[in-house]
Amino acid sequence: MKTNLPIILGSQSPWRQGIMRELGWQFTVMTADIDEKQIRDDTPEKMVVAIAKAKAAAILPKISEPSILITADQVVRCNGEIREKPVDEDQAREFLESYKFYSAETISSIVVTNTQTGKQVSGIDLAKIYFKPLPKQVIDALIDKGDVFKSAGGFIHEDSLLSQYIDHLEGTSDSIDGLPLALLEKLITEVS
Repeated sequence: MKTNLPIILGSQSPWRQGIMRELGWQFTVMTADIDEKQIRDDTPEKMVVAIAKAKAAAILPKISEPSILITADQVVRCNGEIREKPVDEDQAREFLESYKFYSAETISSIVVTNTQTGKQVSGIDLAKIYFKPLPKQVIDALIDKGDVFKSAGGFIHEDSLLSQYIDHLEGTSDSIDGLPLALLEKLITEVS
């Protein structure tokens, strides 16, 4: 990745932050504090880009020095249904139980903005995850743990309780986590 500018991650996602820390990237975190539910589109690919752009628009006025701003969003498509973070325990249980029948396709968007030049680019990445049937006690434990409420589709595939029930992935682990690195590096190069 080629940039001499400081990096700002416009995301409160611990998974996105973790991916960047694992790479050894230096960055600061700023959050957008927008109501994502107010941004809708029938096409999930368009919706995640619109949300990531809205996050960037909300954060840009808070940035005072030249920087590279990264914002992102993700939804899960399962059996034609768009899934964001589960709103309650019943919905989380419904999501987790359904994955024995259907794959979960993650639709991730990244928007990268160079605040010095004003150039902004965006991209989409798709990945799929296939699960084996989840036992009721595993679903109960995942819900009790609470992380399912912080992730689109209600799952964190690295969770030790869940990872043993993954059949296979189509795509990359970082894409499933909502920060596809190949796309991120391409977009940063485009704006730098």
